[in-house]
Amino acid sequence: MKRRQLIALGAAACIWPLGVLAQQSSRLPRLCVLTLDAQSSSWAPRYAAFIQGLSDLGYVDGQSILIDVVSAAGKYDRFPELAPECLRLKPEIIVAYTTPGAIAAKNATNTIPIIFGPIGDPVGTGIVASFARPGGNITGQTLMAPEISTKRLQLLKETIPTLTRVAVLSYLTDPIARLQIQEMERAAKPLGLHLQIHNIKTTDDLPTAFEAATKAGAQGLMTTIETFLIGRGTRIAELAIKHGIPAMYPVRDFVDAGGLMSYGPNSLALYRRTSTQVDKVLKGTKPADIPVEQPAKFEFIVSLRAAKALGLTIPPATLARADELIE
Repeated sequence: MKRRQLIALGAAACIWPLGVLAQQSSRLPRLCVLTLDAQSSSWAPRYAAFIQGLSDLGYVDGQSILIDVVSAAGKYDRFPELAPECLRLKPEIIVAYTTPGAIAAKNATNTIPIIFGPIGDPVGTGIVASFARPGGNITGQTLMAPEISTKRLQLLKETIPTLTRVAVLSYLTDPIARLQIQEMERAAKPLGLHLQIHNIKTTDDLPTAFEAATKAGAQGLMTTIETFLIGRGTRIAELAIKHGIPAMYPVRDFVDAGGLMSYGPNSLALYRRTSTQVDKVLKGTKPADIPVEQPAKFEFIVSLRAAKALGLTIPPATLARADELIE
């Protein structure tokens, strides 16, 4: 259904109603989706998965629910002023994406139910009290799982047995970044790996980071899982190939964009699952009584095309572990 602009907030954010019919607004539940960038190619399939999940549960925009999308147009610092815009639309429920988006929504209201889409560590960032009992008016999903950094580093070292130095790209502006770095550092020590942390603030920082990593002798690469970096997956994958650095990524988006390999949860499946938590709340369950969902299934994706571009021979044992090989 075609979107039309409802409210413009400067040049950095806007709100779209999807299929809004004025005479229906008093009868249909309203959902406000707070997102970092409604226009990005990386977000579109995730949002489509969420909408499909709602549709499978009987929620069709303009017919059984009204959906407004509030976008920060890629600017994290806009979330504190955008969350009140969701409240102004008088939604029955708010769906917030990214950790800063979830924090902003939580700070804006303690009464309207909030479901956060797959984010980093909601406990470590203080969004919820615990996974089992989130408390308050907020719950959702996390992309993180115990020992996941260890598994990624193990697979990277298995691929490159001589690996000792790993460059890590991280968007430290996002509060989940430092928590991931801490986990990576704990996982790296027993494996005898030294991490080189590169703070990426803008896209222009990427070439400089790769040059520094190469100069420092990085033999492998990892990234943390911020939306900012996922949205720049193509550029990161290109630079990794250019500099000859094999990389292990946290989600398959990077591999689809040309990267070498990834180990992590199926992002689209998680975004689709967000709809079930929305359904529970709309049917009367309090967010405090809905546990935060952690990923239960992980996929290891390997691109043979990227391996060839790197001149890398991946050990047969590692290939045998892959859930999918991209030719």
